[in-house]
Amino acid sequence: MKLVVQRVSEAKVEVDNKIVGKIGNGFLVLFGAGQGDTKEQADFLAEKLCNLRVFRDENDKMNLSIKDIKGELLVVSQFTLYADCKKGNRPSFVNAASPDIANELYEYFMNKCKTNVKNVQKGIFGAHMKVSLLNDGPVTIILEK
Repeated sequence: MKLVVQRVSEAKVEVDNKIVGKIGNGFLVLFGAGQGDTKEQADFLAEKLCNLRVFRDENDKMNLSIKDIKGELLVVSQFTLYADCKKGNRPSFVNAASPDIANELYEYFMNKCKTNVKNVQKGIFGAHMKVSLLNDGPVTIILEK
């Protein structure tokens, strides 16, 4: 399982010119599930994400978590995180989980995050999405399990 985590001042995702998810201060998370990924990995990553101390404290140090600042999450599924570009110029996605399993893990992951973060928004699994964000920092972190 892979997460690309971006600290944002705001972010939104649109499908067919309609906003389906929108947040203010918090994390935009690109979520990818791979072959053999489990709910235990999702548990670990949800806990890690919600306790990741990358928000500024009163001394301007990255010392606060999304829970501490009462931030928001926008989680967008992205199977392309499992692109294999070793051969040729066209990526292979054979390492990505099947859509059914990936969607189940995506929903499970978001529900785990909701135990720590009040506002968890999402994109639409499998849809063509347009994601907009205002990266804060910029701070971008990759988490894997």
